[in-house]
Amino acid sequence: MIVCIAEKPSVARDIADVLGAKIKKDGYIEGNGYQVTWTFGHLCTLKEPHEYTPSWKSWNLSSLPMIPPRFGIKLISNPTYEKQFHTIEKLMQQADEIINCGDAGQEGELIQRWVMQKAGAKCPVKRLWISSLTEEAIREGFSKLKDQSEFQPLYEAGLSRAIGDWTLGMNATRLYTIKYGQGKQVLSIGRVQTPTLALIVNRQLEIENFTPKQYWELKTVYRDTTFSAIIKKSEEEVLLEEEKKGDAANKKVEPNPGIDPIENREQGMALLEQIKEAPFEVTGVNRKEGKEFPPRLFDLTSLQVECNKKFGYSADETLKLIQALYEKKVATYPRVDTTFLSEDIYPKCPGILKGLRDYTVYTAPLEGKPLTKSKKVFDNAKVTDHHAIIPTGVHPQALTDMERRVFDLIARRFIAVFYPDCKVATTTVLGEVDQIEFKVTGKQILDPGWRVVFAKETSEEKELEEEENVLPAFVKGESGPHVPDLYEKWTQPPRPYTEATLLRAMETAGKLVDNDELRDALKENGIGRPSTRAAIIETLFKRNYIRKERKNLIATPTGVELIQLIREELLKSAELTGLWEKKLREIEKRTYDAHQFLEELKQMVTEVVMTVLADNTNRRITIQEAVTLQEKEPKKRERKATTPKPKKEKGAASLPTSMSVAAGQVCPLCGKGTIIRGKTAYGCSEWRNGCSFRHPLD
Repeated sequence: MIVCIAEKPSVARDIADVLGAKIKKDGYIEGNGYQVTWTFGHLCTLKEPHEYTPSWKSWNLSSLPMIPPRFGIKLISNPTYEKQFHTIEKLMQQADEIINCGDAGQEGELIQRWVMQKAGAKCPVKRLWISSLTEEAIREGFSKLKDQSEFQPLYEAGLSRAIGDWTLGMNATRLYTIKYGQGKQVLSIGRVQTPTLALIVNRQLEIENFTPKQYWELKTVYRDTTFSAIIKKSEEEVLLEEEKKGDAANKKVEPNPGIDPIENREQGMALLEQIKEAPFEVTGVNRKEGKEFPPRLFDLTSLQVECNKKFGYSADETLKLIQALYEKKVATYPRVDTTFLSEDIYPKCPGILKGLRDYTVYTAPLEGKPLTKSKKVFDNAKVTDHHAIIPTGVHPQALTDMERRVFDLIARRFIAVFYPDCKVATTTVLGEVDQIEFKVTGKQILDPGWRVVFAKETSEEKELEEEENVLPAFVKGESGPHVPDLYEKWTQPPRPYTEATLLRAMETAGKLVDNDELRDALKENGIGRPSTRAAIIETLFKRNYIRKERKNLIATPTGVELIQLIREELLKSAELTGLWEKKLREIEKRTYDAHQFLEELKQMVTEVVMTVLADNTNRRITIQEAVTLQEKEPKKRERKATTPKPKKEKGAASLPTSMSVAAGQVCPLCGKGTIIRGKTAYGCSEWRNGCSFRHPLD
């Protein structure tokens, strides 16, 4: 008998249907020579500290660092899990062959390997590796089963990740809780969680410490077109540009035109007076035609970013939605970090487009002719285990509104990559008034190409409308009167992270970049994996290290103090943690040794413990009660600007004035906001949304 083990009951049912197994048993489906069973995600986990050494059960500094000589696994204590495991164990003990049908990724490999180890499986094991749950994909996968040994590096990477998280998390959490937590609350420290929190805290401190600087802009209106005075580049900007050009010997000395930055009003008014009476002359007209490529296909992170920007969905919500679309067979495997397709997908694309019956207005122009095969879409070198997220061609049915929105994004991106490039013309007009140079740039769409696939309300179209500035026809040498003016401006602080920008920062180890090629290069050092980043952000909410204000992620006082307390850069540096993540990826590729990774990790944890134990300062951290997810995320209010304000609570006026109130705690009236300190009283951060809590200062 051949035993197939899937990660979920729904996936097991799909596989059983294809294999012709029809007889439902308790915990598995049987028939046609197969027994198809399932896990519920993780059934096994690494053992707790006290299960290695009884003395590790109590939290004390003398037991640190806790590093078992050999790590072991155990069954998760849950009656449902235990019952299912014993069913799996019995099937595996009697099996002639096992087919691992777990999710085709690092976590899926680890889940099933642990179950097989715990069950004591001895027979040969094959691996089903598929990116879609359609009948065609499952049949094709079973016709190309691989040997389990091919995936040993993937398992070793997953095991190294789990052991690394256990070793650092268990030791650092106990260390900081006992040393600095006043015994009131666990201070959770994690290999990815803490550097992610540090990104938010550091951005918040940048904003709080930002000093706005006043400056002025000189502009003038000529022929109903606003021209801006050209400002000289700073020495730093010039040097940066020179570095980008490479070899100094081959560099041409570029002109640096323009006026010095206008730093005071008197300087600006003098320039205004200088040009007021002089005519405006057009000194140059430069028109360049170019192309804009279609947006890339989605990987998980870019899909989470887009859903957060467009719909306000959290990273965790988007992951659950795309997982549901995968299980409903309408989208391919979601936990991916590439935006490319392998070349063997190209012959299947006409069939996938044909299956998108709700999009015939866009797919019809592509029928009857060869599809574009761009290297920006099809590139085997950019695809490892899985390709980008695309539709499967199965007609979507019974989708929720939220699922339909996510599917729509995926479908339109897929269709757009086969459309022509968008052709644009960019015109730059230079002008001069009394030796002061001015410039304006306009953009015009000559042929929309792929843009027709996107509905008017999409951000691509909105951005286009903002950018598009069709200029009148100017001729070099023309001149005439103009109307100059001086505009007061202030430098702006960096923006707080949203889930969208935080996901990008995690992907690139804190380096926020817009360029797709550069972002791909930085992904190697990203922190976390696409499939785990959403859970990391949710953990920060649960620990009350961060909260949400509209879309912005704000660190709580506990979160800020925790990062300020940690002096060990390895615990909070996104860049350093990214290097560890890179080593885990290299273990997958067989270019780095798992044993060496774990030895380095143990050495790092030992050094962290010794450094903290040697701290003789009396540093402590402010402890606050953790909020629930429900409290931290009033979803409807965040997504709909038109949501009516909640009515004032009847009991607002009768709150006792003797109650203990502190900035940062959860509002006792609405349960959603955080207490903030004003000049004369404490209030709630949700006051704009109707919360009437107010308490006089002591």
